[in-house]
Amino acid sequence: MASSRLRWWLCLLLCCLPWLASAADVRAVLDRGSVQLGETVTLNLKVSGGSVGTPDLSVLDNDFEVLGTSSNSSLSIVNGKRTSEFTYGIALRPKHVGRLTIPAIALAGGSTEPVQLEVTAPDQQAAAAAGKDVFVEAVAEPRNAYVGQQMSFVVRLFFAASLSNGAMDEPQADGAELSKLGDDSNYQAERGGRRYNVIERRYALIPQHAGHIQVGPVSFQGELIDMADPNSFFGSTRAMSAASAPVSIDVRAVPAAAGKTAWLPARALSLAMEAPPEPTQLRAGQPLNLTMTVQATGLPYESLPALSLPRIDGATVYPDKPVNGTRVDGAWLSGRRQQSFAVVPGKPGELVIPATTLTWWNTQTDKAEVATIPEHRYTVLPAVGAPATAASVATPEATEAPVAVTTSADATPWRWIALGSIGLWLLTLLGWWALRRATPAQRKPAAEAPASDRQRRAAFLAAARGNDAAAQAHSLLAWAQTERPGLVNLGALAAALASAPQREAIATLQKRLYATDGAAPSGEALAAAFRDGFQWHAAAPPPADPSGLPPLYPFKLD
Repeated sequence: MASSRLRWWLCLLLCCLPWLASAADVRAVLDRGSVQLGETVTLNLKVSGGSVGTPDLSVLDNDFEVLGTSSNSSLSIVNGKRTSEFTYGIALRPKHVGRLTIPAIALAGGSTEPVQLEVTAPDQQAAAAAGKDVFVEAVAEPRNAYVGQQMSFVVRLFFAASLSNGAMDEPQADGAELSKLGDDSNYQAERGGRRYNVIERRYALIPQHAGHIQVGPVSFQGELIDMADPNSFFGSTRAMSAASAPVSIDVRAVPAAAGKTAWLPARALSLAMEAPPEPTQLRAGQPLNLTMTVQATGLPYESLPALSLPRIDGATVYPDKPVNGTRVDGAWLSGRRQQSFAVVPGKPGELVIPATTLTWWNTQTDKAEVATIPEHRYTVLPAVGAPATAASVATPEATEAPVAVTTSADATPWRWIALGSIGLWLLTLLGWWALRRATPAQRKPAAEAPASDRQRRAAFLAAARGNDAAAQAHSLLAWAQTERPGLVNLGALAAALASAPQREAIATLQKRLYATDGAAPSGEALAAAFRDGFQWHAAAPPPADPSGLPPLYPFKLD
């Protein structure tokens, strides 16, 4: 009875395996987190991998009107990895005011997470301006934030007639960074009983210091088509201009509860490491491949700390080139750093990968949290072909056992082995004698194979930790020549780089290299500047200045 029941469960599991394998990564993203009653909002269902069908939208009928759908697909190749994404867009109009929940929607074998939408009553102040044919609104979400925290700054252009042409200024704010998020959104909204076309732009606003910050007015200049003009068959145009009111933001300082760790204000943060399961046994000299990833919502990847492993006893760590990037996820930036490592144990025993922790500030709960990668332990066996230890050669029981008598038949193979060893020794002597009699040109060893990019990078990082400026310069140039063989000196290397911090690091190294005061160079800044590799010019670099001196008026990269 038990065996038949077990077979029944196994058959059920095998039937479910194709469905599990085909499940895709499905995400639900709203183009706006809050709307006023009467406005439309777009729900985008993003599918990464898997086959795409048609979702069941009947779950939205209680709170929304479905006005229409659209779809598009994209394909990208990053580092040789092919990624496809399918987007299914749904235009919605909320039916009532309140905090509405868009439930989970099944698509492509997966299911989305529920999404919240805040629906408010129409703004009376905006309704007062609804008598105009064109007006501009600007709002920051949230109005209070911490320094370094990403905010959403939204600019909306309302127009009741057709636009012939027009241009809207970019928002400006002292003490804050503003960068545009995605493409413009187009929808319709009602203000004061009048329906308007709306063009919405979203920006990521990141305050750089605590205190009061003001975003200036955003202006629009354009021309409207007046179809009521009796003197024009196709309608005449008239110039229009509008501007939003300035937006004030109160920025809070880093809280004392954050401690002295790196300040990482984010909506969500994850820290993970891909590693073989801990029962896996290794051998000395066999690399252990690890991949560490940190991802945060509400922070670009430049704000995230570089990933590294601490010093590991009995092993050497070789970091690979990092893979970093920032994507736009709805109204928020999503930064990601990924770093791979090859950990090579040098001796048998136990290999311990220490635990890694990262403290960050959750802006949703307004408190500090800690992301942790647990400790990993592996058993390292001796390398293949390594000599056995004394403990494995003889045990107390073996020494007390009687010694077997070897017959002449058993001794015959050992005699041949001894004769062969003597012959190999004689051949070695003859080869050494011939090498001694050879000419110097004949004794010249073969050229060594060029070191790999990873080896030269590791050599540079090792030299940067020391105090030898000449070794730092030599190893840096050698590493760069693996990617640009035509570089002949540090001046040519600096001219080929697009990164201002990297050029400044080279200039500092040159000053210390030829300094007469005997000051010892500090390699921390030099290693930090080149930890993620070289940032080359996209086009051919300008010729290097033979003097090696910095320009009188250095240019600044945006």
